Amino acid sequence: MDATGFGSRRAILKASVAVLAVTAASGVITACSESKPAEPVAATPDPNPVVATKYGPVKGQLEGGIATFKGVRYGADTSTTRFQPPQPPTPWTEPADALGYANSAPQPPSGDGGGLFSSWRPNPPLPTSEDCLFLNVWTPAADDKKRPVLVWFHGGGFATGSGSSYAYDGVRLAKRGDVVVVTTNHRLNQFGYLNLANYGEQFADSGAVGALDMVASLEWVRDNIEAFGGDPSNVLIFGESGGGSKVCTLMAMDKAKGLFHRAVVQSGPRIMHATKEASASAADEVVKKLGLTKDTIAEILTKPIAEIQAAAEGNVVAGSGPVVTGVSITRHPFDPDGPPQSADVPLLIGSNRTEGTTLDGPRDPTLFDLTWETLPAAMKKQFKGKDPAKIIALYRQNYPNIEAPELYFMAGADGRFMRGSVTIADRKAAQGAAPVFFYHLDWTTPVMGGKRYVPHALDIGMVFDNVAKSESMSGTGPEAQAIADQMSESWLAFAKTGNPSNPKVGDWPAYTAAQRNMMVFRTTPGVEVDIRAAERAATA
Repeated sequence: MDATGFGSRRAILKASVAVLAVTAASGVITACSESKPAEPVAATPDPNPVVATKYGPVKGQLEGGIATFKGVRYGADTSTTRFQPPQPPTPWTEPADALGYANSAPQPPSGDGGGLFSSWRPNPPLPTSEDCLFLNVWTPAADDKKRPVLVWFHGGGFATGSGSSYAYDGVRLAKRGDVVVVTTNHRLNQFGYLNLANYGEQFADSGAVGALDMVASLEWVRDNIEAFGGDPSNVLIFGESGGGSKVCTLMAMDKAKGLFHRAVVQSGPRIMHATKEASASAADEVVKKLGLTKDTIAEILTKPIAEIQAAAEGNVVAGSGPVVTGVSITRHPFDPDGPPQSADVPLLIGSNRTEGTTLDGPRDPTLFDLTWETLPAAMKKQFKGKDPAKIIALYRQNYPNIEAPELYFMAGADGRFMRGSVTIADRKAAQGAAPVFFYHLDWTTPVMGGKRYVPHALDIGMVFDNVAKSESMSGTGPEAQAIADQMSESWLAFAKTGNPSNPKVGDWPAYTAAQRNMMVFRTTPGVEVDIRAAERAATA
């Protein structure tokens, strides 16, 4: 018997053919009453499947029964196109290993959410490089089945992060829904969005090149995903926090039109981009710190990464996100109205009840110890120009059992994430061309004694059905898994049909400005109407 077992199978087949030949020669072929039809032998999946892409073949591996391709190149090294639109990679002929995550974009250090993100982060951290245009694919099989495709854009604002977080591992989601999952890396911060348009025509679109990388990744999906068992005519884009803002960005780009067919914005409502004027002024400061002028600006193309990062340090506008350049980005995502480029794309949007416990709390841990005596001062700082006593009274009246820190974080989330998401949902619904569905996550994580309530990014592990990889964020108990069941099934249903209704949550009616239906994910999910309208108005 050879190593694959094929030797014995060939011997049996040869003997069977010989017997059949003898009986056929005698003119008598009869069925033996004691024999049974042979069971079909299941094909052994290739442990290292190879798929041909437009640029060359890639070799992946099986993980949990899912064919996984990590670090697939979709664009050329951006050090050769710094501040320029991305270019396609140089084609290759031999199978390229796609066995591990590739480089992330250059970026400054980022926090860990006060420990909430610790189980998501590769250790040691993955390398960073301007050669960062890579994506990852998880598929049940590289066949001709044309499954729905879910393309994830990572969070971290437009400044940090990568598609290689353990939270975004696509094995369970791909297996659960029989779908193809894709995550991407792309340029960030100054390298993706520094608006140098005033320094020459070659920089006319530099405030948009990170977004153009994302468009290039979607073009790769369009051209290649069928070979991975995906359907290029059924692509959902989704993201949380900065990833949600990236989805909003793509929804308003002409170049992205037709590359996706559903969209999900999780705690990342982006209504407006930076203006040309503010972003150009911020870029001027960076250029000046680099010792450059309009005459010597070409030197910025070869400046070391660290020098550019140092020149931008403390400059919160320079490279903070996409700019309405007038070239690739011609309008704000949802101002003054819904973008016509994606009017026919169904949208799922929502937020979490106390987002700031991941964002503000780690920067100022004293917020977790607020009392009714110290809360007013903190609220006054958070809501400048407003009467904190009125806001506090409203929440205490409507939520008699609320705690002081909880009120602080809940009001902050209502004023920022919830209100922005409602604005986008209203403007999308007003287009009347595709349905809008709204969600609200209201399940308190048990980690850290429950004092993080419903933190920013809690939804990620739920949507990816990755509770086991999200111990630091959600814990791993049965309640967490129940929320993951609800959310992952809803996202999968939306990917497949454009409607998130499913047996785990029941019927989910569409959102309209007249009837703001909102699905609440909690131990017992259900639809509520216009959640915290008064609170949103008070914190606006």
